[in-house]
Amino acid sequence: MEERKPILSAKDIEITFSMRGRYLKAIRKCSLDLYEGETLAIVGESGSGKSVFTKSFIGMLDNNGSITGGSIMFEGVDIAKYTKESDWLKIRGKKIAMVFQDPMTSLNPLKTIGEQIREVIELHQGIKGEESKKMAIEMLEKVGITDPANRYKQYPHEFSGGMRQRVVIAIAAACFPKILICDEPTTALDVTIQAQILDLIRNLQKEMGMTVIYITHDLGVVANVADRVAVMYAGELVEVGTAEDIFYDARHPYTWALLSSLPQLGEKGQPLPTIEGTPPNLYNDIVGDAFAPRNKHALRIDFIENPPYFEVSPTHKAKTWLLDPRAPKCEAPKVIQQLRSKMKGR
Repeated sequence: MEERKPILSAKDIEITFSMRGRYLKAIRKCSLDLYEGETLAIVGESGSGKSVFTKSFIGMLDNNGSITGGSIMFEGVDIAKYTKESDWLKIRGKKIAMVFQDPMTSLNPLKTIGEQIREVIELHQGIKGEESKKMAIEMLEKVGITDPANRYKQYPHEFSGGMRQRVVIAIAAACFPKILICDEPTTALDVTIQAQILDLIRNLQKEMGMTVIYITHDLGVVANVADRVAVMYAGELVEVGTAEDIFYDARHPYTWALLSSLPQLGEKGQPLPTIEGTPPNLYNDIVGDAFAPRNKHALRIDFIENPPYFEVSPTHKAKTWLLDPRAPKCEAPKVIQQLRSKMKGR
């Protein structure tokens, strides 16, 4: 990959939540560069920190959460240092926007669809009156809502789940943000509608020149959309690489475990592999590699010291002691080695 300057660069981010006098470190020294025009997918089990990490890019952490370490450089400014809502309002929606998982919790049931798109345009673009209404109708048309002039006057309950998700995407895209964060945008939708929503986001990205981050645990979605993939476990990014790197040359045992559980790789009559055990309790200090207790390939050092990143290639790095030159040779599971032929044969 040629040397490119990142559009956003998170470095050693730590996020801590205060819960009844106890402290939970949800994000533990995460570093990630995001490049202009790319599609990055952040994957991992529920509770791994995917949403919390990206919410820190738009100042949407819960009141009891705060960035307690690291920096997030965006347009020459460390936005991790922002404490005032007035600072975040210059970025949130206008430059970095987010599409949430459940459109019904994102939309106001008491306001028409048109009003909700229009108020975002008026707030962030300063366009008022008939001009903002016209833009809102155009956005509805852009996201594939038929008869947009009439739909503009309707309420969220009059739309299907797939159409509500299109409206939420229209609201996020109405300010032409540089970065669009999509948090599980297709989870509640059936497969046919999922494909339509992914196509819609892809088309908007091309048309508007946006950079897109997908947060998902659906590796099927990742295979369809991502240029690069970041794998997250227990508040850490354990492997980052191109989609090809992750699907066909994964090096971290947690990534192997995630890929092994892909339904597409299942053999008829055989149970689908699962990841035994549970993620660690983040209230506790984690010693060594957080995945070690669930990792059948774990080395003794995994229980003592957290591994650094090892570079596999200029585009690919993984946080596992198995890549240390002193480590015993450990092959990926057979199903992972056969992944390329199986994925292409289906």
